[in-house]
Formats: sequence, structure tokens, C-alpha cells
Amino acid sequence: MAQVVDSKKACAVNPLKMSQPLGASYAFMGLDRCMPVMHGSQGCTSFGLVLLVRHFKEAIPLQTTAMNEVTTILGGFENVEKALLNIKQRAKPSVIAICSTGLTETKGDDVEGYLELVRQRQPSLDDTALVYVSTPDYVGAFEDGFAKAVKAIIDAVVEQQDASNGFATVARDTQQVNVLAGSQLTPGDIDEIKDIIESFGLKAIVLPDVSRSLDGHIPEDWRGTTLGGTTLDEIRRMGNSVATLAIGEQMRAAALSLNERAGVPLHVFDRLTGLAANDRFLTTLSQISGQPVPARYRRQRSQLLDAMLDAHFYLGNLKVAIGAEPDLLYAAGMTLHELGAKLVSCVTTTHSKVLELLPVEQVLVGDLEDLEAAAKDCDVMITHSHGRQAAERLDKPFLRLGFPIFDRIGNSHRVMVGYRGTRQFIFDVANLMMAHIPHAGPDHWPLPEAAQRVAQPAAVTLPWPASRSPVSTNGVAP
Repeated sequence: MAQVVDSKKACAVNPLKMSQPLGASYAFMGLDRCMPVMHGSQGCTSFGLVLLVRHFKEAIPLQTTAMNEVTTILGGFENVEKALLNIKQRAKPSVIAICSTGLTETKGDDVEGYLELVRQRQPSLDDTALVYVSTPDYVGAFEDGFAKAVKAIIDAVVEQQDASNGFATVARDTQQVNVLAGSQLTPGDIDEIKDIIESFGLKAIVLPDVSRSLDGHIPEDWRGTTLGGTTLDEIRRMGNSVATLAIGEQMRAAALSLNERAGVPLHVFDRLTGLAANDRFLTTLSQISGQPVPARYRRQRSQLLDAMLDAHFYLGNLKVAIGAEPDLLYAAGMTLHELGAKLVSCVTTTHSKVLELLPVEQVLVGDLEDLEAAAKDCDVMITHSHGRQAAERLDKPFLRLGFPIFDRIGNSHRVMVGYRGTRQFIFDVANLMMAHIPHAGPDHWPLPEAAQRVAQPAAVTLPWPASRSPVSTNGVAP
């Protein structure tokens, strides 16, 4: 079990983490016809906007209440009211989602009280959903803000059902499941998850669904709000689902809230990258749907096993330094560990229960300076684009992972989940190492030390009895 410790430095040097308001804003991007708003100064919003635009290479709708010195001291009610009215008049959103910043949190603005007063004063906002989440940027990180925003959406939109009779009056749609998608998932990841769920004859309501808003498509028309995502009607229907699938530990609180409000059973998956993790996911979907695992996933699983065999020559005993948000760090780190790699340095941004499960002595809540110092004795460095200079200084192979990645394109379409996504992640790391090994290959043995350290692939368990194939001889799944 890993020990999670906080850095004792007086300041962050080359910060690794992104702020809570930015994480909350990203979650709100997954709602249809939504306008996210940061309640704070213009600079707070501008900084987050630049990061989102550079990462996705798309137009990002993000507004601000534009607090200044005077309004900060006297209170931000007028700024909030003006912002809501201007956004309603110009963009006509279905949802206006507000997150706080360090400025207004330090002042102590009662934004929930502001919104109640605005409702009373401005009937023109009656048909617009208002969601507020408290996200001070001097505590927590990107993942925390994202998780709080998803829970706030559920609490604001999903109706509380009668729990006195065990939610017996709730009409369940036996083919509908909820998917709470953590911040570590790309739009491409969400598309892959939806495809897998639909192959079992189920319908998925994903919250937030950035695969419909930030997938890099050309819209048929222009509007000032988000260009797709989870609709308000879909969120309201989440209480009628037969199950909730929470992807990432960060989504546990939101899944519990949905369970408390509507009695929806929950299944939390700490990751969907890796062999055993996807075996469990497919088995759960089979149990929920009552359908057998489709035949194509046995083929994909076999391909993943072959990829693990091909790649373990380059990943066995590979010394890895990773810096990422907790759920992403856990997904990537555990997958590499199962391939025989050694996690030498793990640096993260905030606390999470999954960090204690990592196969490393210590996980540091720190910055990229800490990662650079520990990566000197490692074979590869993995983090987002802000770590590229450190990798250059150390002359280490560098894999870009997480948010933001602004010096590469196609970030929306990267897939790291499912059997296919896991296979691609393994290929990416193995190919990176091959590119940094002179004359690597069976015709040029021996390989350098990093590639010679070979470990056996992790033991695997089939999601069906090993004595028989999940596909019968006539090609029909049993």
C-alpha cells in the first residue's frame, strides 16, 4: 500500500495541477446548450479558457462575472445578476452553470443566496436551469472540481424520489444505464464506452458527455453555448435507470447522490484501462443486460493479450515516472505495472483513495519539479505538456498524458479504455521506448539494459469459463 504525502515546499515550482474551477468548467462543457461561468475576475476565466482552447483546438464557451476591486469588497450580487441576464439574452442557453474562484471564496460570496434572489427578481430566467458549485482554487485540483460539478448537476436537476418504500414507485427502464464519466476520460474514451454498452442492447446516459460537445466536429449552425452534450431531459431521466456505472473513484460521490435521490444501484470502476478491469466491466454489463458478452470482445481480448506479449520485451522492469491526476495516474500506472514496469516516481495533484493502491512506496502530492528530480533515474517520463522541458533537460523519453496537451493535435480522439484502448496505450509506450533504443529489434540483440529487463505478463482471468469459448460453433453467443 502506497503512502500519500504532501510536498512541504513553500511554493509550487512548475505546477502540475490545474485548478478546481477549471475542472468544474470542463464538466459543464459536457452539458447541451450550457454556458459555464466563473464567478471571479476576468483573468481567472481567461487563463482557463486558453488552456481549454489549446488542448481541444476548438471554440470554448466560457464566461465570467468580471469581479473587480470594488465589487469584490462590496459583494458580487450585481455582477452575478448582470452576467445571468446578459448570457440569457445573447446566448439563450438551457443551462447556466456557475463555479466560484479563489477570489470570491475568500470574500465569502453567498452565491446560492444570490441565485435565489435573482430567481425572484428576474422571471425571464424561469425556463433556464441554474447550477452552482463551490470550487475554491486554493484547495483541491482539476479532478476535485470536475467531481463536485457532476454531483452539483445531479443534486440540482434529478428529482428526489420517495425513499420510504425503497423507491418501489420509481419506474425503471431496464435497458437504460447511467454512465458518470470522470475527468480522465477523453471524448474518444466516452465514445468507446458507449459503443461497448450499446453492444449489450443497453442505452447509456452519459454525464457529462463531452463526446458530443468537444469531439472536434463541424457544427451545422453556430451558437454561443456548448454544441452538444447531455440534455436536461436526459439528466432528469437518470433516476429511472436500472444502474449507474461510475468510471473513476472521483465519480463515487455523484453515484452515491444519485442512489440516495432515486435508488439507482451503482457500480464503481476505478479504471477501464487494463485486462482485468475490462473483464469486470463486460461481466457487469452482461449481468445488467442479461445478454452474453458479444463475440467481438473475445477477439479484442485476444488481440490485447498478444499486444501484451509483444510489448513486454520493452516494458518489463521499465522504470517509470508519472505525474497526473489521481484516477489517470492509477489507470496508467497499474496497467504498466501489470506489464512488468516499475513505478519509481508517482506525483499527483490531490488526494484520492485509489492512490493508496498503487504499487509504489510513496505517492507525492507535488509539482513537476518534484517529478523531474525523481525522474533522473527513470527510463521514461509521463505527464502533460508542461513536463516537456523537464524531459528534454533529462534527455528522457516523454509520453504526453492528461490535461493539457497543447503541442499535439487529436487529443479529443485518443482512446485509452476498453480492450482496444488498452492495447493502443501499450503500443504507444512500447513504441516510444523502441524509438529511444538504438537498433532495437530481434536482429540487433542484445538490447540496452532498459529493454533487457523482461518481466512476465500479469496473470489474467477470463470473464467466462476457461473450459469453453464464449462463442458457440455456429457463431451465436451462448
